[in-house]
Amino acid sequence: MTQTIQHLNPSELGNPSHYGFTNVVVVPTNKILIFIAGQGGRDPQGNMGNFEAQLKQAFANLCIALAAAGATPEQVVKITVLSVDHNAEKQKLISAERNALWPDDLVKPASTLIPVPRLAGDKMLFEIDAIAAIPR
Repeated sequence: MTQTIQHLNPSELGNPSHYGFTNVVVVPTNKILIFIAGQGGRDPQGNMGNFEAQLKQAFANLCIALAAAGATPEQVVKITVLSVDHNAEKQKLISAERNALWPDDLVKPASTLIPVPRLAGDKMLFEIDAIAAIPR
């Protein structure tokens, strides 16, 4: 097995990079895995805005969590996003945010999006968790 992280989009599965993710990411054994808990859209003052504001803040919070662990967005191999009352407009916003954080098709993480009726807090509209792989 190669010692570098592989990002694969088999032709039979199509290429989802325009949505901001990769179908398959293979992490070699020479990496340390970091698990980031779900990050919502609450700012440092405890404020939560509309869906788009929460989406942007959640991605910013994810970057803070990654940095705390010594990781960068480019080292994220898998994300899961939860979207309250999901629809096509929210999908476009999520894809745009993923593509902004991971513009290079060679480092886009694998991703699962789960539409949900509600999250942990009444005002929460979006949440993202992540797994990153950093060098040993």
